Amino acid sequence: PPLLPEQEGAYAYEEPLMPPAGEGPDVSPFDDVQETTARMDSDLAEFDKEFILQGLARLYKKKILPLELSSRYGHFHSPPLSPSDFEAPPMVLLLGQYSVGKTSFIRYLLGRDFPGIRIGPEPTTDRFTAVLWGPNDKVVPGAALCSQLHRPFGGLNPFGNNFLSRMEGSELDAPILRNITLVDTPGILSGQKQRSRNYDYEGVMKWFAERADLIIVMFDAHKLDISDELKRVMELMIPHLDKIRIVLNKADSISTQQLMRVYGALMWSLGKVMNTPEVSRVYIGSFWDAPMHITEQAELLQKEELDLCHDIMALPQQAVMRRINEMVKRARSVKVHAYIIHYLRKQLPYTWGKKEKQRRLIARLDSEFLAAARRYGLPKGDFPPVEPFRQALYEIKDLSEFPKLDKKLVREMDKVFSIEIPALLERARLHQC
Repeated sequence: PPLLPEQEGAYAYEEPLMPPAGEGPDVSPFDDVQETTARMDSDLAEFDKEFILQGLARLYKKKILPLELSSRYGHFHSPPLSPSDFEAPPMVLLLGQYSVGKTSFIRYLLGRDFPGIRIGPEPTTDRFTAVLWGPNDKVVPGAALCSQLHRPFGGLNPFGNNFLSRMEGSELDAPILRNITLVDTPGILSGQKQRSRNYDYEGVMKWFAERADLIIVMFDAHKLDISDELKRVMELMIPHLDKIRIVLNKADSISTQQLMRVYGALMWSLGKVMNTPEVSRVYIGSFWDAPMHITEQAELLQKEELDLCHDIMALPQQAVMRRINEMVKRARSVKVHAYIIHYLRKQLPYTWGKKEKQRRLIARLDSEFLAAARRYGLPKGDFPPVEPFRQALYEIKDLSEFPKLDKKLVREMDKVFSIEIPALLERARLHQC
């Protein structure tokens, strides 16, 4: 299938990566991904990371993107990736209710103010701000930022002008920004105020969550209530639990006894919202440049702050394996999606009655998912949430207009992780030498 218009010419890497014929087993990669990545991770330092990331972009374009386009994966999930999604520095996403200290945390990491900074007790950050490296201090409007091919924000254009007017880039020359990008988000609202947004806030948050390397959810020690909007946003983050870090900020403003109770209350609230047996790591600290108010737990807070900073600073070293991991997750999702569409399409009659049959299939989508999983041997854990998928299907007029599933595309995508990524890493080692 042809590339989308915005992707024509976007990929500059055309050199084939396939090993010679007959080399490498023709098997599905998904069974041995962990073993392969563990072996690759042991000597990753020997590789040219830029070479690998360019190679991953090339592999995605050749082996995964065709199946995405033919099955209209972008309509149901997220838009296709661009080369900048692979090559951009790791992204750290900060979210939380207003005045919990997100913007102050960014200033704490940078060691200085950034262009466009606004801090106050009221909801001051009313837009998404990407804090990026640049030789000069300047603010880049959202529409211009999302049009820059070397930035990984092109996928935000479909959210429209209402969102782009609430997006901006802040460029400055800070050492940490050479290795990571920080994204400040509007304070999550509570009560009736949350109805005032004129763009798809949750859709934007989902887009950022899929592409972020680390998601920091901040809470104020004096403000632990979780609004409906925060609850919905955190539920969107459940597929990305491995990226989430919880920060209990302003912990120097309460005593040790109060801190113990606040920590317990926060863990209880998180358990109710996340609804998972695993508990995310919670960092306790006071992330700003003012002296501590109460110094009873000064040593503990300093250790916690150091641990979080180490977690952030380790992102560049983990960038290659994270990109490979995210590409594996996306490929699994694409494969399941393609087979779902293929299965539903096959249930439709050849002549009349298509519309009524499609309506019945959508109505009992949860049972159709189970039937597709059994028929094609697909892991049930890779299936998407039923309700969002159902809503996307309602927008499809006729499922029979989807092209027939090309099993060759699936086999080619399967080979990426069992054959081509190990071959790419071997070539990168030789390239480095």
